[in-house]
Amino acid sequence: MVGLTTATTATTATTATVRQRRGEDAGSKNATGAGAGAGAGAGAGAGLDARVRRTDFLWSSTDEPHASRRRAMLAKYPAAIKALMRHEPLTKYYVCALVGVQFGVGVWLARAHAGPASPLFWLLAYVVGATCSASLVLAVHEVTHFLAFRAFLPNKLLACFANLPIVFPFAVEFKKFHMDHHRFQGVHGIDGDVPTRLEAVLFNSFLGKLVFCVTQILFYALRPGLAVKPVTYKTPKTFAEAVVSWHALNFYIQIPVMALTVYFFGWIPICYFLASVFLSGSIHPMAGHFIAEHYVTHAGYETYSYYGPLNALAFNVGYHNEHHDFPNIPWTLLPELRKIAPEFYNDLPEVKSWFFTIIDFITTPGYGPYSRIKRMPASADKNKFVTAANDEAARAAENDVSSVNFVGKEI
Repeated sequence: MVGLTTATTATTATTATVRQRRGEDAGSKNATGAGAGAGAGAGAGAGLDARVRRTDFLWSSTDEPHASRRRAMLAKYPAAIKALMRHEPLTKYYVCALVGVQFGVGVWLARAHAGPASPLFWLLAYVVGATCSASLVLAVHEVTHFLAFRAFLPNKLLACFANLPIVFPFAVEFKKFHMDHHRFQGVHGIDGDVPTRLEAVLFNSFLGKLVFCVTQILFYALRPGLAVKPVTYKTPKTFAEAVVSWHALNFYIQIPVMALTVYFFGWIPICYFLASVFLSGSIHPMAGHFIAEHYVTHAGYETYSYYGPLNALAFNVGYHNEHHDFPNIPWTLLPELRKIAPEFYNDLPEVKSWFFTIIDFITTPGYGPYSRIKRMPASADKNKFVTAANDEAARAAENDVSSVNFVGKEI
């Protein structure tokens, strides 16, 4: 059904069970498959074992895979791929519908006096609200790449509009850190998508991973501001700069709308929005993409795609290899990209279920917050990274550190 294979030759019951849940046999799609784009390099991820709890990240001395695969694909299919690089008019209609549903349910609950003490409140928050909130966050992700309109300003305004039922004004700030995730995938101190070492230490056990999965939306919200600093986009340095920044516009739109909602309908809609946001990043099928996208399950691969039905609710974010290869192709055309160049994707390992990805993450000892590929940045130039010895190789290469050009600059 799902599961996440460990790309190891071990034939233990643990790894066999995980493979069976994914629908694979012991010999299918392992780390030595003929995929174009194994990005971790030799060593990073070697020796993955579902039975053994990790104690360090998977350090890589090689570039992330997407820039090189992008160049190879453009060299082979230049016209066909460039034809996909356009905006998607449908996005704004989906966003309007999702925002309308969230406000409609929130107002209905208020008029029915069904607050947090009501089971109906939590049922709707989990089934409807969490799904819509997850979709809206992913809509912001899509608009962050300026793929909804040709012009700059309408994309910014649509992102702020999609932000409304999320309560917290995050849309503009998200762009700063998300661009770094693309440019500096896995780079320590820059990529805010990677758990900090403190998170990995605290949440490496079964109970810890359960807590992490229940509350992971909080870590994704707080980690960028507390643990990493943006490189691609700078934060305003003075108050005068801040009050006229795009981030300020996000606040100027969000705060009055939230205030008017409370004034006319009370606090129940706001409580519904908050519950929806929390549940959307908890033990919820839509939350599985947070783990499925980059947590390593196959040695040598650091990005994973999911091609299942939940993509219809998630702006095709499951096509994650495709998205990282070409962030300027809108969500509706990512399946077409895969059809144009199937030889670049067919042999890559994929995730079969977001929900069971969460279950496997919690229950598999060797699959946890340390299951991420990381790269060390050079202190003098954040467009470069230096190698860090992989702990699987007993850090044998630690005395052979070299600086190499970081090839993931294209966004």
